[in-house]
Amino acid sequence: MTQSDLVVFKELKVHQLIIEPKRVRATYSLTHANGNVVAKELIYSYDQPYFNKKEPADVNLASMMVSQVALNYGMFCKRMVFEGLFDATDQRFLLDMLENTSREILVHKFLSKNQFLKPPFDALEVEKKERYTAAEVIFDGYPFSNLEVQKENATTLDNEYAILSSGGKDSLLTYGIINEIGVAHPVFINESGRHWFTAVNAHNHFKEIEPNTAKPWCNSDRIFNWMVRQMPFIKENFQNIRADIYPIRLWTVAVFLFGVLPIARKRRLGNILIGNEFDTTVKGNCNGISHYHALYDQSKYFDNALTRYYHKKGWNMNQYSILRSLSELLILKVLVKRYPELQRQQVSCHAAHEENRRMLPCGKCEKCRRIVGMLTALDEDPKRCGYSDVQIAQALKNLSEQSVKQIGSDVAHLYHLLVAKGKLPKNAHTQRLAKPHPQIMKLRFDNERSKLEDIPKHIRKKLMEISNQYSVGISKQKDKKWHDIAFEDLAFEAAYYPLKQKNDKKI
Repeated sequence: MTQSDLVVFKELKVHQLIIEPKRVRATYSLTHANGNVVAKELIYSYDQPYFNKKEPADVNLASMMVSQVALNYGMFCKRMVFEGLFDATDQRFLLDMLENTSREILVHKFLSKNQFLKPPFDALEVEKKERYTAAEVIFDGYPFSNLEVQKENATTLDNEYAILSSGGKDSLLTYGIINEIGVAHPVFINESGRHWFTAVNAHNHFKEIEPNTAKPWCNSDRIFNWMVRQMPFIKENFQNIRADIYPIRLWTVAVFLFGVLPIARKRRLGNILIGNEFDTTVKGNCNGISHYHALYDQSKYFDNALTRYYHKKGWNMNQYSILRSLSELLILKVLVKRYPELQRQQVSCHAAHEENRRMLPCGKCEKCRRIVGMLTALDEDPKRCGYSDVQIAQALKNLSEQSVKQIGSDVAHLYHLLVAKGKLPKNAHTQRLAKPHPQIMKLRFDNERSKLEDIPKHIRKKLMEISNQYSVGISKQKDKKWHDIAFEDLAFEAAYYPLKQKNDKKI
């Protein structure tokens, strides 16, 4: 099988854009190779009015919102049509992200193990190409030819923050810190599928304590599943296969992120925060094909690219994570020690279920055993966020036999702590993994994954003062070695990195 065999659709068209004050809709029309056309409607809806169909800026943002899901399918179509109001900046962004996603999907869905693929598509021939997107891309602005997008010069509020929120530890900690040092606006995108279960506890809690909480609704999950059902190389029973990956999609965060933007723009928020830690910014190479380990939309490259996009549009917003210098274990430590009530709302499990009007984790999946292991290593009680004694015991037993999905040093230090505390037995599996890596509990900075310059100046010092209370020091990497530095040596006054670059680097 070759990459050309993956081009199974004649056309994917995103069209029939309908803009209402509280809702945006568009039709995804897919033409199969045999000429059959199927269609599905993508919807974003809000509880407040955010759109005026006569305003070019609103039509432009709506056009970008409904286009994001389609960026997962450039490898599979001969042609893609985006109907809407787009300027040159929008078109460049969509084309760059479409190509980047095509390359990531090739590497991580077809050249890597993927239990959803039918034979012989699971044995694809490796081909290094100049362009991995198969589709010819057409931007059709005819329905909105009477409108023109003007570059703005928006006035935004430097100390107000939209937080892409869920029930995970990263967004909970982000809210906790920002609530201390600024004005937080947690935005929960209510998905139509079961993924919303992870956010229910946190959303209900925020609804009581935080008046800035917002909850748009989006049915992107239905579009994703509908698209997978059209693909002849995906097993028909894909929904019954238990896995830690999606069958095809890798451009997901932006689907939710663009749903946050109408709220951020209306409220004039100067910052868009996504909770991502140190180990989500990774580059790799597969048979000469560069990639981002399927984590591009969680990396600092993604944040920096979006920040430059916002500024080119004149929106004057910055996107970043305040957690990039922290490991996953250190994030959980700060959350549980400083904000225990927020940590009670944590649900880091995509198989959560409801009991007595509260969502509880399954206790069986990889994420669950990782959370149980980390809380146990921190001398905290996993029952705090819904695990039972039986689930805790089983998770620790599973850890003694199976590893977790973390970078090597994080896994090694977690096992080192658990074995040293007598929470895991010394056996061949645990002793092979358990090795001390004390830098895991330090604030870490390097030129690739974590730069203080990726965060605007006005927030740096307050943020580091809080985080540093729970770290065991600060390290900076130089010549591939970690060197301890003093708090005062951090780059508090350095130029804001994403805006230093005159031109976007190629993805």
